[in-house]
Amino acid sequence: MSQILVLGGESLMAFGRTRTFAKYFASASVMALGISSTAAIAQTDATADESAQEAATENDDVIVVTGIRASLRDAMNIKRQGQGVVDAISAEDIGKFPDTNLAESLQRITGVSIDRENGEGARVTVRGFGPEYNLVLLNGRQMPTSTLGDGASAPSSRSFDFGNLASEAVAAVEVYKTGRATVPSGGIGSTINIRTPRPLDDPGFAGSIGIKGVYDDSQNGDVDITPEISGIIRSTFMDDRIGVAISGSYQKRKSGFNQFSSEFRDGYLGCGAPDNPSGYENEWGAVCNKNTENTPGPDDVYAVPQNGSYNVTDIDRERINGQAVLQFRPADSVTATVDYTFSQNTTEARQSSVGIWFNHGNVSSAWGDGPVSDILFYSENFGDAPSDLAYSGSLTANRSTNHSIGANIEWEGPGGLTFVLDGHTSSAESKPTLPYGSSVSVGTAVFGLQEQRIDFGSYLPVISYVNAPGVDSNDISQRFATGNAFRNAYFRDEIDQIQLSGNYEPDTGFLNSLDFGVTYTDNRVRSAYGFLQNETWGGLGTPDDLPDDVFFPIDVRDAFRGLDGVDNPNIIQEFYGFDVERVVGILENQFNICSQSAVGTALSGTCLAEPTTDRRINETTLAPFVEASFSFDIGSTQANLITGLRYEDTIVESEALVPSVTGSYWAAANEFYLEIDEENRIFTSSKDSYDFWLPNVDFDIEPVRDVKLRASYSHTITRPTYDNLQGGLTYNPLFRQDGATGNQGNPGLLPFKSENFDVSAEWYYGNASYLSVGYFRKNVENYISFNGSYQGTIDGITNPYDGPRADEARAALGAGANNESIREYIIANYPETTVVVGGVTRILGLPEDAALDVDVTVPTNSDQTATIDGWEFALQHNFWDTGFGAILNYTIVNGDAKFDNTQPYKVDQFALVGLSDSANAVLFYDKGPFQTRVAWNWRDDFLAGASSNPSNPFYRDEYWQIDASASYEFDMGVTVFAEAINLTGENLKGYRRSENNAFFAYRGAPRYAAGLRFSW
Repeated sequence: MSQILVLGGESLMAFGRTRTFAKYFASASVMALGISSTAAIAQTDATADESAQEAATENDDVIVVTGIRASLRDAMNIKRQGQGVVDAISAEDIGKFPDTNLAESLQRITGVSIDRENGEGARVTVRGFGPEYNLVLLNGRQMPTSTLGDGASAPSSRSFDFGNLASEAVAAVEVYKTGRATVPSGGIGSTINIRTPRPLDDPGFAGSIGIKGVYDDSQNGDVDITPEISGIIRSTFMDDRIGVAISGSYQKRKSGFNQFSSEFRDGYLGCGAPDNPSGYENEWGAVCNKNTENTPGPDDVYAVPQNGSYNVTDIDRERINGQAVLQFRPADSVTATVDYTFSQNTTEARQSSVGIWFNHGNVSSAWGDGPVSDILFYSENFGDAPSDLAYSGSLTANRSTNHSIGANIEWEGPGGLTFVLDGHTSSAESKPTLPYGSSVSVGTAVFGLQEQRIDFGSYLPVISYVNAPGVDSNDISQRFATGNAFRNAYFRDEIDQIQLSGNYEPDTGFLNSLDFGVTYTDNRVRSAYGFLQNETWGGLGTPDDLPDDVFFPIDVRDAFRGLDGVDNPNIIQEFYGFDVERVVGILENQFNICSQSAVGTALSGTCLAEPTTDRRINETTLAPFVEASFSFDIGSTQANLITGLRYEDTIVESEALVPSVTGSYWAAANEFYLEIDEENRIFTSSKDSYDFWLPNVDFDIEPVRDVKLRASYSHTITRPTYDNLQGGLTYNPLFRQDGATGNQGNPGLLPFKSENFDVSAEWYYGNASYLSVGYFRKNVENYISFNGSYQGTIDGITNPYDGPRADEARAALGAGANNESIREYIIANYPETTVVVGGVTRILGLPEDAALDVDVTVPTNSDQTATIDGWEFALQHNFWDTGFGAILNYTIVNGDAKFDNTQPYKVDQFALVGLSDSANAVLFYDKGPFQTRVAWNWRDDFLAGASSNPSNPFYRDEYWQIDASASYEFDMGVTVFAEAINLTGENLKGYRRSENNAFFAYRGAPRYAAGLRFSW
């Protein structure tokens, strides 16, 4: 009878799929975090190794099971042997993870959903908790992360972008859904540990190299096939005392990302009778007393679009990853490891857009029935004063680079005592690669729109327009340059971490093991940004300034092919993009848009904005912990109990560079600006601290053979985002007629804290088959509220809209006065109080004007609490020895704080975001040299976010996609494979209070890859 051995994760595959091996490492070894009890794992490995050798001696015909089935068995054993609730994905072989993207693999795990960026998995949501609530570790170590966000505000995220890390050098990914004292804190959703291979775990010589071409159908225009190459090699020497592993990958990717986008003035109450007004009738944008069909009633909530655009984006991405590991075992009891990890992700995105902007004047609209009124269409007629059709071009190019160097030494002492000293220094840095900064956006326009309209009845909302007499709004010879902006941002996160941990395992007795230790973490974050801006939205120069050959045609029908609405005959069918670099050069040469920008100061001779904001956070944490594992009998059944306690003591220090405000001015009808003195800046600093006790208790019992029951209780925390912790006060340069706004962080914010309950039942009824059901409940407190605003003024700064000149204009103009006519009156009658900069007339704020009101938002910890609970169901089944198998899972997530769409924006609401049901279905075949897999992933619609003050929501529509892969292995370790991501090209939409209020809709497209891999 053949002995079946299972090799997955880091398994050796040197001699093909059916060779005899003398060594076999138990899959339980993949449970080891660098901070966990290593003595017990070593003992388990040794026992399994001896058993494997005996089996190999007694049986010459040994079948080695690899591939999908091996990976699933490894993952199942991690779950089965884990303490608390753990799920995992293991590599199918050295250099072969199940998906080309780690996030796309993780979405196969019960309770895990992903967020996609540009059609590719980027960040994960676990049990309804988004990326910010999940801590990512690399080999048990907390990793820094960096991002530039929009380039004009403080980067905030702690969430790890899985797009920065290639999957080829990953052995396994473990998702810990319950708290453990021995695991670093920071994730109330989960802690995700990415494990990379260690050569001494699998002695010998092995390696893999793969090459493939990628065809991404989302590309615009001609489709290029881009290359990806990866390799990993490891070997041991000197009787397996020294081990070396080196891996690397290079990926070049071209893709497109085309979407409709719209912003809404959201949450008005409808129109009441004169004797029963709703209170929203006279707000800017309200449709009351205008040409409306089925006007929203006084108790109906509705939203009007502020703008709409079609955006066509071409993306180039280059990703380089590498890792080197050196291990030395001078004695059986001592193992030393040094490792270095490098990743670099460079992304360039070029976007061309055509769009309209509503002034909410002579509008017409149609609405569905309430209480939340769907918008059917919204249009505006400009009469004798045509508006502009806006064409913008933007270019964003940034590079994120990660370095991590770590060292680990493990000593197995006498009497069952083991000590591990582990440390690393790691950095993540993001900065621009453009000579213009992180991103540049340049506007152009033709001033000739008689009427503009958006129809919201189709999946792709239809933007259309009517030209004014004698004007062609798509004629490049009539196109003016308009406003522009250059954003320059920088972000760096550095983490130094050291941990001393110990494990004691007595030979006999009630106590199985005792883990203890202390971790010190120093996290230093710096973000800086500045921007240049010119408010020449009314036109800059003449159309002759822009030569015709800078423009190129874009077919809207092709860019959004397949979407409902694209065949509407009224849709904008074509527009012209332009060469952003050439246009910037022309405008700088003629109008000094960089060197003499209206807002901001450029570094000499460049279009790089000098940073005006510089924020630094130093977060240090000291965390001692202890955890004990016990085994005892309940009747004839052995039960296991683990109890632990972790103490977290954190100090937060914040410094911020705060610029001074020297004046204000009125630049356009509803655009007012603060003048910032960029030369006169000072650093302010603040300091605060907090501490938490985090207990955990895990219990499991196997009352019936192969049936395991679990119960867990724990406390976990997630720290606030960096932008909320920064202590600087920042004023938004642009303000409106009713006052300015600002933001100030709060270093004294407490982390989110969750009290977690888990129970589950698992039946392991086959070699790699199981059925499980689990219930979880989380009580979360310390939510962050942005209602902690305070009203104030800025010394010496006034509002030019509120003063003697404006009052005189309103009196002279009477009932017909509006912002533009008031501006014209002041410019004509008080020219001495104006200046012209970049072709724009500025009305300066004067001392006799009223003081400018400023509303500063400060985050605070709310006394609001929330409860999230749900069910997880999972089935993994192999159909006997046919090679066929299936994986099915379904997650139900509920929360007690939901957003009420029927309440207007003035009613502040607290709601849980990210909560949605999800499901996976995977069918596979794995027998002999052939493997194939088809995976279906679904996520229900969910609240993606909600603003405060005003209170407005935005949702993501339900989404599903199908992925497929197949491979065939020839002799000598050569495998050919093919993959398809989003095989059916599913699309995605986001909406506001009603599904008709689409704020984005983008065209999905499949991505194909084919290649070969050689393993030895």
